[in-house]
Amino acid sequence: MQHLFKKALTCIVNSTRFDHISDQELLERFYADGDNQWLGILLQRYTLLLLGTCMKYLKNEEEAKDCVQQIFLKTITELQKYKVQYFKSWIYMVARNHCLMKLRDKNITIPVEDKINLSSNDIDLSIYKDKDAVLNILEAALPELNEEQKTCVTLFYLQKKSYQEIADLTGYNLLQVKSHIQNGKRNLKLLMEKKMKKQ
Repeated sequence: MQHLFKKALTCIVNSTRFDHISDQELLERFYADGDNQWLGILLQRYTLLLLGTCMKYLKNEEEAKDCVQQIFLKTITELQKYKVQYFKSWIYMVARNHCLMKLRDKNITIPVEDKINLSSNDIDLSIYKDKDAVLNILEAALPELNEEQKTCVTLFYLQKKSYQEIADLTGYNLLQVKSHIQNGKRNLKLLMEKKMKKQ
C-alpha cells in the first residue's frame, strides 16, 4: 500500500492549480478514472485538519504524524471500495475513530461523548454546526432503539465487532444481525432528526 500512498501525494507540489476544483468534483474525477492524483489533492487540503485532530486526541506530535500517514493509507483503500459524498466530514470521522482506537488499545479512558463514532456515511454530521450538541442527541437517541437494534448497533459501531462476533455474542443469526444494524442505523438517524427539530 505504500506505493499507493506515495502516488497519491505526487501532486502536492503543484496542487494550487486545482484550488478552484471542489472536493466533490475531485472525488468524482477519482471515481471516473481511478487516478490517485485526485485523492492526493484532497489529502493535501486536509493534512492540517487531520494533524490537528490527531494531536487533540493523542497529545504527541510524532504519533500524530504517524497516524496521519495511516489515515492517508486508509482513505486511499476505503475510497477504492465505496463512494463518499461528504469528504470533509467523512475524513474527520475516519481520523477521530482511528485515534479513539489507538487510545482504546492503550487502555486510555475515552470521554463518553467521544465514544459515539458512527461514520459520516451513516449519519452526516456536517449538516450540523454544533457537533457537541449532535453527539449529545446521538447519545440520547441510542437508548430509544429497540433492544435488538440497540445491542447490534452498539456492538458494531462502538465496539467494532464483526457480524460474526455479534452473532456469537447475541445468538442472532447473520441475517438478523445485518437487519438489526441496518434498521437501527436508519431509526437512529430519524430519531436524531426529530430531536434536532425540537431544539
